[in-house]
Amino acid sequence: MLRLLAFVLVSFPAADTLDRLRPASADGWLASHIEPLVELYKDLHRQPELSFQEEKTAARIAGELRQAGAEVTTGVGHHGVVAVIRNAKGPTVLVRSDMDALPVKEETGVPYASRATATDREGKTVSVMHACGHDVHMACLVGTARWLADHRDRWSGTVVLIGQPAEEAIGGAKAMLADGLYTRFPKPDFALAQHVTNDQPTGTVAYTSGPALAGSTSVNVTIRGRGGHGASPHLTVDPIVLAAEVVVDLQSIVSRECDPLQPAVVTVGSIHGGTKHNIIPDEVRLQLTLRAYGEEVRAKLIQGIQRRIKGLAAAHNAPEPTFEILESTPPTINTPTLVERVVPLLRQELGSDRVVPVPPVMGAEDFGLYGQEGVPTFMFRLGTLEPERLKTLRESRAGLPSLHSSKYYPDPAPSIETGVRAMTAAVVGLLPAR
Repeated sequence: MLRLLAFVLVSFPAADTLDRLRPASADGWLASHIEPLVELYKDLHRQPELSFQEEKTAARIAGELRQAGAEVTTGVGHHGVVAVIRNAKGPTVLVRSDMDALPVKEETGVPYASRATATDREGKTVSVMHACGHDVHMACLVGTARWLADHRDRWSGTVVLIGQPAEEAIGGAKAMLADGLYTRFPKPDFALAQHVTNDQPTGTVAYTSGPALAGSTSVNVTIRGRGGHGASPHLTVDPIVLAAEVVVDLQSIVSRECDPLQPAVVTVGSIHGGTKHNIIPDEVRLQLTLRAYGEEVRAKLIQGIQRRIKGLAAAHNAPEPTFEILESTPPTINTPTLVERVVPLLRQELGSDRVVPVPPVMGAEDFGLYGQEGVPTFMFRLGTLEPERLKTLRESRAGLPSLHSSKYYPDPAPSIETGVRAMTAAVVGLLPAR
């Protein structure tokens, strides 16, 4: 009988504790604050900026966090924003949002669609769009900061809120950490983030314990030939024909060299060569992304790419190709012990049927870098499509627009509402009462 009583006391907190751990839904606060957060989202959506160009976005987020009562530092790791809310003694929780957008021309048709353009790192003018939900992440970050500042009586400790640049270039987290994020500011005991997903309904959160997102490596390849007239191919070494063989052959690295039980992806995302119909060019440039969960698999992919392209170049009597290994980020691993603590908090806030486990994916993130020096990390996924729209899109011939699609857009109000509820529940649940 005593054991049963003890179980009941542990499993069912007192009423005041339940109120404290139901932050954004407990007192109607969010109902009166959601409209300005949606307007913030729409403003950010209209004015996206590319990776490492987030000057206006960073200034806006810094201003919003400062108005919420945080101590704000800008220019951390280029355009990074660090906001600290201190509230007596206690642990430190880091909450991260990303700020950058993508070189995508928006085709959603929403009234607040982006018409922005920018100059990319190669000097080309490109359209820019928040096609990956970073505008939702920022609105949720600001909403979380405002709730925490308005409810200091419910938690004790320190919250560090991050506006991170260049997630899409997988360089922003590295830059902020190199600029002293964990030495100039309170080092976190826990690091949290959320990311929109295109395949879950609004009002829900999805999660993965352990490996959740793959590591990513970007590779540039230049295939060289000997140019000439298109009517005299026998007097040239055609790098376009060679590049075509390379694109096809690279896929056999995954299918024939990698363990089929170890996930791996090689994608050629860009191929450029030539200027005119009847001119065989001197070179073709390829841009690749590699995905893997283990360093051994990643190394095998890089070695296989170099070996095969060099071999094909030799077979075509072509000059030596060149390789450039660019940005790389490790897998995002959600710390199982932290997941075990946070998921019950999310279920308590949203309902058990609205917090669902999902398998890992081959998408990549640089959030995993916040786990250095033993910091436990957890990124969960935020459903963003209204249930009927989700059902209709799934049944349509076109199917669901993926993240990074010119046609992807979230349903703002319910997405942001759920994001703020979930994040405040997680933060308050990890911190002691005041």
